[in-house]
Order: sequence, then C-alpha cells, then structure tokens
Amino acid sequence: MAGDPELDVFEAAAIGHTERLWQLLGEDPGLANAWADDGFQPLGLASFFGHVDAARLLVERRAEVNSTSHNDFEVKPLHSAAATGDPEARYELAKLLLEHGADPNASQQDDFTPLMAADQHGDDRLRSLLVEYGAAG
Repeated sequence: MAGDPELDVFEAAAIGHTERLWQLLGEDPGLANAWADDGFQPLGLASFFGHVDAARLLVERRAEVNSTSHNDFEVKPLHSAAATGDPEARYELAKLLLEHGADPNASQQDDFTPLMAADQHGDDRLRSLLVEYGAAG
C-alpha cells in the first residue's frame, strides 16, 4: 500500500490516502487544482468524503478553496465540507477552508449555501462557525 501507484489524484483524495496524495503532488504540484472528468477537483472530493488530513495537504499545496465544480452542481469545497456526514469532520473541514479564505456565503446550484447545509444537518456548531466568518443569516 506504500505508494499505491494505481490511484490517481482524484481517487487518493476521495479515499483520503494522504501518502499517495503527497507523492502525486510532489511529482506534479499542479494536480492540486486538476479537474476530473466529472467536473470535481481533489479538494472538493476530500472535503465531501470527510478526509481532513487529505484536505489539509491539498490546501497546503495551494488547492483553490473557492473553485466551483465544472458541472451542474456548481459546488465549492466548502459546500462539500458542509455536506459530509461526520459532524466533527464537517466542522474541521469548514474551519480549514474558512481559515484559508473560503467564501462563507458561496452559493451552489439553486442558490444553496453552506449555512443552509448547516441548518439542514441541525449543526449549530457549524452554523456558528460560518456566521463567525461572515455568513449572512
């Protein structure tokens, strides 16, 4: 499992394989902002699947925190973080992204915001964090 050369940057981000991500980004730093065929980027994938360490590595390697997916969903990494199922990962990912300049008022398809996701989850901690960083609501 050391290198898992079969995993590409998108797969490594989606499963949270930080060792493979580190290897791939070392070989090609531009992969931090690469686009998959489905319109998603590694940071959005790591965020959606709740992989805080993978997201942290991608942010450290200059992944764009406000990049919108190239598909009909129009999601940013903060939307993906707010959608993840694990409340602790959701909070940690959102905090990481906000600390690195993520827009707390970003809207995706149908004008859905991270604050709306927090409310949908009944996540008062996330809601407070988003408001602290300027989310309107």
